[in-house]
Amino acid sequence: MADLPAELWTQIFDLAADEDVIFHPALPTTMAESVWFKNFFGDWTLRSPQDAIELVQRRSYATKKSIVLTCKRWRDIGAELLFRCLFFTSATRLSALCALLDSTPVSSSSTASHSLGWWTRRIHLTRFNINNTNSNVIDALTTLIRHCPNLEIFILDSFISLDAFSAIADTLTTYNRKSLRTIHFKLPHAALRKAILALEGLPHIFAAQLEFTDDDDASTDDLDSSTSDAGDLDSIAATPHLGSTSSLPLTLPSLHQLHLHGHTHAFLAQATHWSLPALRHLAINCGTHRTLLPDVPAFLVAHNHGTGLRFLDLYSIPAMPVQSILSVCPGLRGLAFNADWRLGLEGDDDTTPPLTHDHITHIGLHGLAYAFGVGLAAAHAEGDPLPALLVGRANDLVVNAVCDKARFPKLERVRVVSGGVLRELERAGGPEGADVVDDRGRGYEYRGGVMGGAAGSGMERWERWWEACSRVGVRLEDCTGGLLGVLPGEGEMGSDEDDDDENDDGSEEEYEEEEYDEEEYEEGDTTNREWKISIPPMEDDEAQPGGGHLTELRKLLEECRAMAEGREVEGGYLHESEETRMMFPEIRVVDVDAGEDV
Repeated sequence: MADLPAELWTQIFDLAADEDVIFHPALPTTMAESVWFKNFFGDWTLRSPQDAIELVQRRSYATKKSIVLTCKRWRDIGAELLFRCLFFTSATRLSALCALLDSTPVSSSSTASHSLGWWTRRIHLTRFNINNTNSNVIDALTTLIRHCPNLEIFILDSFISLDAFSAIADTLTTYNRKSLRTIHFKLPHAALRKAILALEGLPHIFAAQLEFTDDDDASTDDLDSSTSDAGDLDSIAATPHLGSTSSLPLTLPSLHQLHLHGHTHAFLAQATHWSLPALRHLAINCGTHRTLLPDVPAFLVAHNHGTGLRFLDLYSIPAMPVQSILSVCPGLRGLAFNADWRLGLEGDDDTTPPLTHDHITHIGLHGLAYAFGVGLAAAHAEGDPLPALLVGRANDLVVNAVCDKARFPKLERVRVVSGGVLRELERAGGPEGADVVDDRGRGYEYRGGVMGGAAGSGMERWERWWEACSRVGVRLEDCTGGLLGVLPGEGEMGSDEDDDDENDDGSEEEYEEEEYDEEEYEEGDTTNREWKISIPPMEDDEAQPGGGHLTELRKLLEECRAMAEGREVEGGYLHESEETRMMFPEIRVVDVDAGEDV
């Protein structure tokens, strides 16, 4: 092994890091599957696709740290792995990393191939806010971006102030104009003008997620004076000052995926003037806002944006005109919308197109909090039953409509995408009226893995929906991709996880998230694209490509971890400075059975 060339070691380390899934340009959608796992208290809970991606990054870093701590040669070869993906949950380490990058020698050539930041393809920051008072954090983040000329994915899953966003957006458009493919920001709605300019400066962007939040400290100078006297806060929030970006004829030829959250009205109004020829996946989530909904039909009609769509996700509390929207999206394969909407399915309105589509195969249903008589919604319904009756009736009409083969002839599955609904069902042991027999006193039993029991409003509804779907050959699923009605148990939907990766029998938990087929991504063909993949456990089957070498690779990794455990680092490249030790702290081995997490 000592005589293996460095190129071969690099390939081995790349397989060991198992980072392919986090370098795909696509973002998870609401149809991505969650997974069950046991928390600290031994109770079943859900891990969202976003949390799964974070866990993949943490596990990958633990593997890479073991590799570079094994010996000096591996440390030199594997140094680039540590910087390929930078994941932060604390702002305190940004300055330490910038000091390290500034101290790294840079090649005299124009490629700067000797810079550690040259290897960075993904930056992911989460769980801390960046506001105007964190000037050191802003400076450190912009410095970090300047050191990463090949950055492809930038995820900032935390609120960012207007000034901070301006500085970061300017840096990205200056240093990563050609390389950046994916962005995710949580920004104030007053930053809409700057967001439009940032998109204009990133012509190769593939996926963008923008969450426009309320402005707690926005000045009236940031808002259009025509709305300064309005009493409706949503009216003010929907009209930030746009200046020269108003009605800007923007062209984004590579944008496939667009996710908008929060105050989406003003952004979508401007996007009606844009040319988005590659747009295939659109998600609009208005949150709790009840006024000034985005004009989705107008956007889809403009520049034929709806013609190429393959997946559409809509959520708001007031109903959107789903029937009209479907009529301008002939190529849809997947649809998600709020099942609590009253869509007028009972009457015959000649002015409204029918709720029908010839090509949709997957439908996701938001809402449904009142559907099964469990959780906080059930407690609220005890004091005021009328909303529960009205919403429950709307739920029944929606499910009956989507399970009508005359309306959706190619429909294959209906998925309840709300993780909150599934968690409440698990806590209650099933819908209202289900049997409550459990030797642990938790209020549910398993009947062949399916919820069952006495008659009740929630249980009766679940049975009606199950029969309606079964009758037309449609699979009724929950947000894990399993059958709605199958609760987690030992050996079923999930199992105790072993975060130190000691499972060599291929029983590791599967993580679900969205992925584009690599060939389709290169060629731009999205007709047969699937929006769910799993990160499968490695198999020992020698018939599989590379399968015969995976057992040896696992043994090699175990030797790496054994050599790294308790090892005292005695200086050397990447680990001789105090800044580096702050940036890359030791990874402790965790006991998942005791409820610890990485």
